[in-house]
Amino acid sequence: MVALRTLGSSDLAVSPLCLGGNVFGWTADEPASFAVLDAYAEAGGNFLDTSDSYMYHFPGNEAGQSETIIGKWLASRGNRDGVVVATKVGDHPQFKGLAPANIKAAAEESLRRLGVDRIDLYYTHFDDESVPVEDIVTALDELVKEGKVRAIAASNISPERLTASLEFSDREGLAKYVALQPQYNLVARDGYESEKRAIVQRHGLACVPYFGLASGFLTGKYRPGEQVDNVRNLPGLAGGYADTEHGVKVLAALEEVAKARGAEMATVALAWLAQQPTVTAPIASARTVEQVPALVAIHEVRLSDDELRILDAASA
Repeated sequence: MVALRTLGSSDLAVSPLCLGGNVFGWTADEPASFAVLDAYAEAGGNFLDTSDSYMYHFPGNEAGQSETIIGKWLASRGNRDGVVVATKVGDHPQFKGLAPANIKAAAEESLRRLGVDRIDLYYTHFDDESVPVEDIVTALDELVKEGKVRAIAASNISPERLTASLEFSDREGLAKYVALQPQYNLVARDGYESEKRAIVQRHGLACVPYFGLASGFLTGKYRPGEQVDNVRNLPGLAGGYADTEHGVKVLAALEEVAKARGAEMATVALAWLAQQPTVTAPIASARTVEQVPALVAIHEVRLSDDELRILDAASA
C-alpha cells in the first residue's frame, strides 16, 4: 500500500511519484500510453501531470493530445475519483498567456479534453509578466469558486512574481497556490534551491519538480561520446548534460550509489529528489511499461545519510 502525501495546504492526497504525461501521444502512442498508465496505477500511483500544450512544440504533434489520451484512459477505466489530475494553462498556441479571459477559455477546453467536470490541480505553465499577478490569481480564484478547479499552482515563475502572487492571495482571502513545479534534479539544483525553496517553505507550498530525471539523462542512458537514437538526445535536453564535467561527475556518483544498493539509477535519482526539503512528489515520465518499475520504486526506497552525502557532493 502506497502512503499518500498531502499536497501543500490543499486537500489533495498524492502518491510520492507523479507520472508525467508529456510523452503521451508523442514518444508513446495511445495504446502504449494506456499500458503505462495502467502499470502506474497498479503500482499505487494516483498523481498525473499534463498540460494543454503537450507536445505541439515537436513536429507531428498537436496541442492537448496528452490531455485527450488521459481523458480517454480515465473514461475507459472508470477511475476518475481515484486519480489526481494536474494540468496547465498559458502555453497552448490558441490560448497563449495568462489574461483572465484566456485562462477561463483554456480551462474549459482542458475540461473537455480530459472529460472531467473539475481539474484537481491547475498550474500556470509559464508566467505572463504582461498580466498583473492580481488579475491572474483572481481569474484562478473564480475557477475554484465555480468548482471547475480544486487547487491552483504555478510552474515557471520568478521568485518576485511568486511572492507577489502568494501575498495577494493572503491579503485578499483568495485561492492561493498550493504547489510550485520548478525544474529541479541532481544536475539542475541552483534554480530552485537559491531562492524559490525558501519561498515554498515560508508559504507551506509543495514542490513538485519537473525533469526529475533530467529528460532521461539520470537513467544512465546518455553517456559522453555515445549516440543514442532518441528525440531527447538533443542539446538542452538529456544529451546536453552528457558532455559537461558536472554531468559526468553526477552520473558517476549516481552509478556508484545505485550499484551498491542494487537499484536502478533512475530510482536513486528520484529518491534523492523525494528526500529534499519541500519536495512532495517528483515528476517522471515513461514511454514503456518496462520503464515504470524503476520510477515507482521510490515508494519503497529511502537513501541513507551516506548515500545522500555522496550525491550532494557530486551535484553541488
